[in-house]
Parts: sequence; structure tokens; C-alpha cells
Amino acid sequence: MDELRAQDPSRIGGHRLLGRLGAGGMGVVYLGRTDTGALAAVKVILPEYAEDDDFRVRFRREVEAARRVDSPWAVPVTGAETEGEHPWLATAFVPGPALSEAVARCGPLPVRSVRVLGRLLSRALASVHAAGLVHRDVKPGNVLLTADGPRLIDFGIARAVDATALTATDLVVGTPGFLSPEQATGGGTVAGPASDVFSLGCLLAYATTGRPPFGSGAVEALLYRTVHDEPDLDGVDDPELRVLLGALLAKDPAARPTAAQLDERIVEDAPDGSVDWLPEDVVRLIADRSAAMLALPGIDATTAGEPATGTPRPGRRRILLLAGAAAVVAAGGGTFAVREWLRDDPDATGAAGSGERAWTIGVQADLTGPRSAAGRAQERGVRLAVERFNSRKDKPFTLRVKVLDDRGDATRAMRVAEQFTRDRDVLAVIGPTGDPATGSVLGAYDEAMLTVITVSSLQLAYPARSKKSFFQAAPSDAALSTPIISRLLLRPDVERLGVLLDRSGGQSAYQVGYLTNMDAGVLTTGTAYPRVVPTGTRNFAPVIADMLTHASDAFFYAGDAAGAARTARALAATPFKGPRMAMHTVMDAHFLKDAGEAAEDWEFTAPYIDATAPRAKEFAAAHRRRFGGAPGHWAAEAYDAAGLVITALTALTKGAQRPARAALVAKIAASTYEGVSRTYAFDETHRLKGTDAYLYGVRDGGYHYLGPAPKAGA
Repeated sequence: MDELRAQDPSRIGGHRLLGRLGAGGMGVVYLGRTDTGALAAVKVILPEYAEDDDFRVRFRREVEAARRVDSPWAVPVTGAETEGEHPWLATAFVPGPALSEAVARCGPLPVRSVRVLGRLLSRALASVHAAGLVHRDVKPGNVLLTADGPRLIDFGIARAVDATALTATDLVVGTPGFLSPEQATGGGTVAGPASDVFSLGCLLAYATTGRPPFGSGAVEALLYRTVHDEPDLDGVDDPELRVLLGALLAKDPAARPTAAQLDERIVEDAPDGSVDWLPEDVVRLIADRSAAMLALPGIDATTAGEPATGTPRPGRRRILLLAGAAAVVAAGGGTFAVREWLRDDPDATGAAGSGERAWTIGVQADLTGPRSAAGRAQERGVRLAVERFNSRKDKPFTLRVKVLDDRGDATRAMRVAEQFTRDRDVLAVIGPTGDPATGSVLGAYDEAMLTVITVSSLQLAYPARSKKSFFQAAPSDAALSTPIISRLLLRPDVERLGVLLDRSGGQSAYQVGYLTNMDAGVLTTGTAYPRVVPTGTRNFAPVIADMLTHASDAFFYAGDAAGAARTARALAATPFKGPRMAMHTVMDAHFLKDAGEAAEDWEFTAPYIDATAPRAKEFAAAHRRRFGGAPGHWAAEAYDAAGLVITALTALTKGAQRPARAALVAKIAASTYEGVSRTYAFDETHRLKGTDAYLYGVRDGGYHYLGPAPKAGA
């Protein structure tokens, strides 16, 4: 829970508001307490939606739907106001974590836990369906875990089975990855109760394996797999559970059991008040959440529509957080990690002199986690840009760099984002380093209208939320398919491109492989022959033999480094001599070692420039002088992102006035900036325009920069 903000009310509808539980595109959810002491989750609709008549209709329907559900496993409505100036809905508060958080923090659940989860949620859905409703958004984020069982929440898009849609006919309603084939096809089709059963199957598969059964990534790819592909149930080792999930995930709605039948089919006792249905680490997480409710922050008395005045005092949550960090340092066990995470080092960037204006560029990076090499390279790139700016005698202001380490962890990334948004001197943030951290922080940065520019998060689509202040300053994984196709198919000796998609590579591999296959015949006169192999495949020889039998005269592998090495060795054992490529994420020491001589002549397209590129010569020389070595991958891109921010700040600066954060967002969105690695300009969604990439290859046993990757039509 976060503390209340100055603009938040402290009372609404008989509830004293104690803190923020979350915020979405349409409203804010608060923790409230009634005069009798009962806790509630109070959703308050934003004014711009409250004034919309159509939205009022939908919100009224949400309240009516939620009130019709009677089940101990569904969170009940405790109060609502649909007609007033500030519409709100209150439900009983459940302090436990969402299933999505529990799996992310503690890993997949054991089989018994999944069975209990399935049986009790089937009872909740049976009550929903008995009320003549379809939930339509059964997903891990809408299931809260408690010691005595799960609770189904959020009937925001529930509807009567025979209701007429209030949405556009081609709108897909629900959460991709956890929706049914009939929802995925859209087209105005009204999904019935069987659709909720399919979504429950997706949820239970996620709880068992830690991943959605149809993968993740680009929405279009998710919808296609949901309709056409079999679910990925690797990791579901219990035979009975595997059969059950197969029944729930049947493509034909008529072939799925009903929620009531599912309750009878699952042979597992309900917990009956006992906590032994969950593993110990999840029980501890639930206990921590319950204990946190005993230390609620103090609040000032305001009412809805009347913002608090004066400077808000820090809530107890923040005091405890800082005290906890200090305790770790005092204990000595985590001193380095805490200092790295909290460090603010202006010394290397030119501290402001007396009377000078000094503003801050933040760096949110993975400095000690799985992508620490990229994170530290980006930190150096930003520091170098700021130092060079501060060395100017005519500079209109002084800049500092504030660096926070999120370790590549999504939960820690959210804390880092909160720190940056609270610091008024921070006008922009470069980062995060990877997709999980980036996806978790967008809401916080957007709410504060604080510019955040990532140069190495390449996902095509992030969780559904507003991204007004977010800039993706690199081509997405999907955009990198264009230079791959150009390199492999725009040559006289190639007619068909074999695309091997290895699910071990995760969502980025799926995006690149899927779009390379799909666009091969669109961008060129050639064709593609795709094969998909499940996670954990070790023998690629039969698949490669099949691809060569189907006249593949060029080859692209989308997956991880281990699979690429196996593929290279299997391909080297055939007569194939044509061009071969893999994703840039494969390009590490493990591929060279494991593939051996078979790695020779493999090529890669990457979104980052090399220090040996002619346009990076001056930057690379400055980096060597400052840091004593050549820049790592992503350093030049971070240097460019900082330069983009500095140029926009300089254009906005007038007198001694601090540029508004929103003004900086607008300025960057309208800018064109010539950087070391590329020209930076953004479309209306703040994605980078263009698909510029760089070509690398294995030559004489090592990686070498080969120059800019070819463009479509070149």
C-alpha cells in the first residue's frame, strides 16, 4: 500500500481512506475503513470518466453484476454510489497477495495447492454463472490468496449472458493470455460461461508452471496462439492435473466441463480454515500483508473533491522502508547492495556551485542482476553525456546523475520508480534495462508525468496501461525482423527462409520468429518455412532435416544461446552452406564455446552500435579517456538518450524557471535528435521511428561488427 497523496480525499461514502492500493486508467483504489472498523477496497472513478454517460452505464452495470454474486470465494460488494459526482464501489478488503504476485515471488504452486485453487474458484464461477453472468476476466491478477482459500475479484467487465455488447464489435474484451478462443476472435461474439472455464484453465496452468499456456508478448501473436495452437503444458508432471487442464483448455466450448462439473471432478478437500493448502513462502507473504494492516499511516481530514493543503507528512510506510534499509546497512550483510541501490553520486558529474541551478537525470538500471553488463554500460553512457554538458562554459544549468539499481527485479523496479517520482529535481529517467522492470514501472512514471526513456527494453507491447511519458528509444524485437528478412532473403541465391522458433527463448524469440515468418512474403518475393519446437528441445537434427527437405536455403533461429549452439552443430552436420542468422540475444561467450567451429559465419542483427563503427568513433574515444576502456553494448544508446533529454531541457529553459515534467514529455515527443547510434524521432505512441539495426558476425572464432544491417528494399 502507498501513502495518500496531497490531492487524495481522506473520506468518501462513509469510509476513512487509509492509503492507495493501486491506480488504473479509470480510477484509484483506496484502502478504506468504515466507522465500525471494517476494511474495504474503495474504487473511486476519475472525474473525466464520471462525466461520461456511457461510462456511467458500464459502471452501474459493474456494481449490479458484483452484487448478484453470492459465494464465499468471491469478494462481496459492501457499498456503492453510481449516481453522485464521485462514483465509487467498495468491496470487502482482502489483505492477501494476488496469485500473479505470489507466483512471481515464490514460484509455481504445488499440485495440491493448484487443485484447491481450481476447486474453490470453480465454486466462485458457478455462483457467477448461476447469477446469469460471465466474469470475462479470470486471470491471476484477479485472484487474491488468503489462508483459508482464494477470492475472485473485479467484475468490472462482467456481463449478463444474454446482454448486448456495449463495446465495438471488433474489440477483444479480457486479458490476452488468459482469455478463451471465442473471446480472442472478437467480432462481437458474446462469450458464455464456458469462456470463464477456459480462462480458469489458463490460470491454473500458470499457477502450476509459472507461465501462461499460450506464452506472452505481442497481443496479435497471443490471440493467434490462443485460437490455433495447443497449450504449452510442459512442467505439468501430474497426469491427472494434465488431463484436467487439457479438458478446460479445449478449443470447443461444448467440450469443456461447466464450473459446477469441475467442482465435482476435482478430488481435493477445501482447506477448512487451515493454511496447509499453500507452501510456506506463500503463507509468509500472506502473513506479511496481514501484519502490514496493523501499521496504517496517519491522514489529514479532507473529503472527496477537497484536496489536502500544506505539505503532507511522510506516511509510516515510508519511514519503515527507510528504517529497514538502514538496518540492512548496519548489519553489514548487504551493505554493498543497499549502497549501490540507493546511491546518488553527483561528484563524477560536476556538482553545482553556489547559486547554480542543478537538475537531475535519473538512471534506473540493472547493476547487480542478470543484465548488469548492459546496465553499467548505460550508466556510463549517461554519466559521460552529463559530464560533457557540464564542462561547457555557456551551460544554462548544471546537471546531476542519480543512479538507482533495480537488479532487474520487477518489484524492486517499482520501488525505484517511486523514489524517482518523489524527487522533484529529477526531470527524466533513462532506463530500465529489461522488459520485466520496464513493464512494472510505467504506471508510476506516467502518473507523475516523468519522462522515462528505455534504450534496451525491446518488447512490442507492455501491460495495458497509459504510457504517456514512456519513450521506447530502440527498435522493438518485432521491428528487428525487418533487417533479418532483408539480410537473408534479398539475395539472388535464396528463395525460401527456414524459421526455427524455439520456445526456450521466451516472448522476445516468439515475437521475432513469428513476425519474420509472417513478413517474409510481404517484404520480399521469397517464402518462409516455419517450425516451432517446445521448450527444452535438445535434438534439433530431425527438425533441421525437415526444413532442408522443404527447400530452405537460408536459416534463422529464434531462441536462446543454448538452443542456438545445438542448432549450429546440427546444421553443420548437414551439407547446408547457405546463410544463417540468430537473434542478437544469442551473441555471448556461451554460444561460441558450445557451438565451437559450427559457430563460424553465423550472423546477428542487433539494435546497438559497436565502438568500431565510424559514427561512434568520437564517443568511443571519449569513453576510453573517461573510463579506461571501450564502451560496452548499449552505452552509446544511453549516451544518446541523455543527449536527447539535455537538448530538450536546454530548449525549454527560460530564466530560472524549472521546466515542467509534462512540458519535457511534449518536447521530446516532438523532437528529432541526431545521436551517435541513430536518428531519434518518435511516433504518436512514443515508439522509435525506423528499424535501423547493426550487423554482427562470427569470424575467426570471435564476434565482429560488420556494419549497418540492410533495410527493406535495399
